Amino acid sequence: MSLAPRLDLRQSQSLVMTPQLQQAIKLLALSNLEIEAYIAEELEKNPLLEAGGEDRDPADPPPDMADMQEGDADFADEPVTADRLIAAGDADADAPLDVDYDAETFHHDSLADSGRAPDGGLGLDGGNAGAAPEDGPDFESIAAADLSLHDHLTAQAGAVLSGRDLLIATYIIDQIDEAGYLEAPLTEIAQRLETPLHHVERLLAIIQNFDPTGVGARSLAECLALQAKEADRYDPCMARLIDNLDLLARGALPQLRRMCGVDEEDFVDMIRELRGYDPKPGLRFGGERIQAVSPDIFVARTRTGWSVELNGTTLPRLLVNQSYYVELSAGQQDRAGKAWLSDCLASANWLVKALDQRARTIIKVATELVKQQEAFFAHGVEHLKPMTLKAVADAIGMHESTVSRVTSNKYLACERGLFELKYFFTSGIQTADGGEAASAEAVKSHIARLIAAESPKDILSDDRLVELLKAKGFDIARRTVAKYREAIGLGSSVQRRRQKALGG
Repeated sequence: MSLAPRLDLRQSQSLVMTPQLQQAIKLLALSNLEIEAYIAEELEKNPLLEAGGEDRDPADPPPDMADMQEGDADFADEPVTADRLIAAGDADADAPLDVDYDAETFHHDSLADSGRAPDGGLGLDGGNAGAAPEDGPDFESIAAADLSLHDHLTAQAGAVLSGRDLLIATYIIDQIDEAGYLEAPLTEIAQRLETPLHHVERLLAIIQNFDPTGVGARSLAECLALQAKEADRYDPCMARLIDNLDLLARGALPQLRRMCGVDEEDFVDMIRELRGYDPKPGLRFGGERIQAVSPDIFVARTRTGWSVELNGTTLPRLLVNQSYYVELSAGQQDRAGKAWLSDCLASANWLVKALDQRARTIIKVATELVKQQEAFFAHGVEHLKPMTLKAVADAIGMHESTVSRVTSNKYLACERGLFELKYFFTSGIQTADGGEAASAEAVKSHIARLIAAESPKDILSDDRLVELLKAKGFDIARRTVAKYREAIGLGSSVQRRRQKALGG
């Protein structure tokens, strides 16, 4: 073995994750609303970026694409895909995308932009979803939605109390959770405020008369009792029923009826009354506001098939201000200023291309999804087929990880409702006749239909469900039926029989 120094030439391949490439991968997994927030941040950081394009002719290319460099012409002949960028690690090329602006499907006259659906469209109220009603926005409903339970109770306390009583009542209200229950013991409150216990109890009784009825209760029984008193139904029989909720939960109805001392008809009426009360009265107020899910993709039926479009209303159009770049570059600048301006231009061009490629990739994946699940869009969930990420990736010539990023945190709106893209990727259940496998979601739909149609006198057991499903062509085990039944929120045959007996 020679120990003398020498020179060796080796050739190897490596994947370089440049910041631009990492950005493209990150953008692919974001939803439209997340992209909107991301673009807002980029607009603040990069002076060459601007949101707009509404006044431009859709058939004309954006200004930043018209000024491409001659050295990038060869690169423009080949489509720029996310898989190609990952494989090549080419993040510095300032090349235009292969955009055929005359054939693009997401123009200003698209479903999302026009607010009207094509033939057989989504039927979203037949108008622009973003438009305000003729009488203007309902500010009262907006204000009511923002009102928290704490604010609602404090306002009522300020109307009937004052001085130290108001301070103590406010402290008690602070100890009420979002469901409307008082968490802290009254003895602890009395000690902290150095107030007699009977004084705290008197103020709690006042708070328990506030709206909503049942607020300030220390237990479920007390909450229901407060609502029964408000409805003038709190007689001794109802009191015994509320004091023995554990027997009601166990289904010991004969024992409970004997304790209440009523006949069968009155007992059923009492239970029905009890079921009409709100066990968590505070949840109708405040807390964290529920954000409506905005679809990223629209799928609508047309005369020739299915239309797949991006929701452009939640995705701002981004342009590179070339004229501003020329104006800045013509001024007096030092070396650092020129380098910063060049970086801004390269970053802006890359972001515009990455967003366009993201849109193309999403449309490509969604189109293949609709193609493979066409029976679902035409006939419903019972016709949903098992589908994997790999099957879609192989069909469109992309990597499975790319399809996984595209289907993350994105929603599809069609005439059957709003669905997350991951919903369409389900495992398969082999049919009894050895034919094409069925989707697990389709089996769940059949189970839900069978249970919904069962008679109160003939509750279907899991074994019976297995037999009925086998008759429909689904050969699945009893434990699988139980798992699917629990997944869709349906109780066992014993629980359903008890619920039917209680009048539910």
